[in-house]
Amino acid sequence: MTRAAYDVRVPLKGKVTLPDEVDALSASYHGATPFPHLVLDNMFSDRYLEPLLEEIAEMQNEQWVNVDRDPRERTVRMRSAAELGSAGSNLLNIVHTAAFLQLLAQISGVGQLLPDPYLQGGGFAVMKRGDYFDVHADRNVAYETGLIRRLAMIIFLNKSWKTEYNGQLELWTPDGKRREVSIDPLYNRTVLFEVAFPNYHGVPAPLACPSDIMRQSFIVYYHTASVGAQPASIRKPHTTIFAPRFHETHSSKIRSVIRDIVPPFVTRMVRKFRET
Repeated sequence: MTRAAYDVRVPLKGKVTLPDEVDALSASYHGATPFPHLVLDNMFSDRYLEPLLEEIAEMQNEQWVNVDRDPRERTVRMRSAAELGSAGSNLLNIVHTAAFLQLLAQISGVGQLLPDPYLQGGGFAVMKRGDYFDVHADRNVAYETGLIRRLAMIIFLNKSWKTEYNGQLELWTPDGKRREVSIDPLYNRTVLFEVAFPNYHGVPAPLACPSDIMRQSFIVYYHTASVGAQPASIRKPHTTIFAPRFHETHSSKIRSVIRDIVPPFVTRMVRKFRET
């Protein structure tokens, strides 16, 4: 069997469901604006996603880290890949396989994709009432391995999510001035997009969900070993780049000043109060 004839759906049958032929999905991905992306509903079998909800609920405080050192981001992420239980590991056993990598390569046109077993910046991610992530372009180099980030995949895990809770993943124009796409973080909705500059995206509106509800997702990044002949938009290594209007907004200046003058234990107490 030649590579061209290889059907990646065969080894993924029962695990991954696609709404269309791979060529059609690729055309949608490349034709999407403001930058290449694809939204797929009900891609994964419930038998893999339902256990993730239980695993998140059972995780302890020490397994999470608050990402709030920069006033433009306030989220909660899994501390490391070592925190994964059987449910998370079972999902990785799908999305890190050669067949799944080949599927992503056929959709995106990026060949020789590599997974990240360390889940740097990935894995379980939650956002609580009041959390946000200003519009930005993702860092394009993995923290320690030096691999080049090429694709991001977000699997949303939110049942009965209401639009008025905010939490939409927003895709912005290259100049960082206008939102063009808004994606509700609904259960079993998967978003695949190109990691490149200036592919601006974020969750800029603070969450307005009840205090007992969280925005939950599982994030996976895919890489290549070198930039080589890759597009100029990814050749220069960079960390997170915030869109121009979010570089130093008035509110972020205020938050930055407060962070500098208020003792950390007071900040933690205020945050706990806001979450209750």
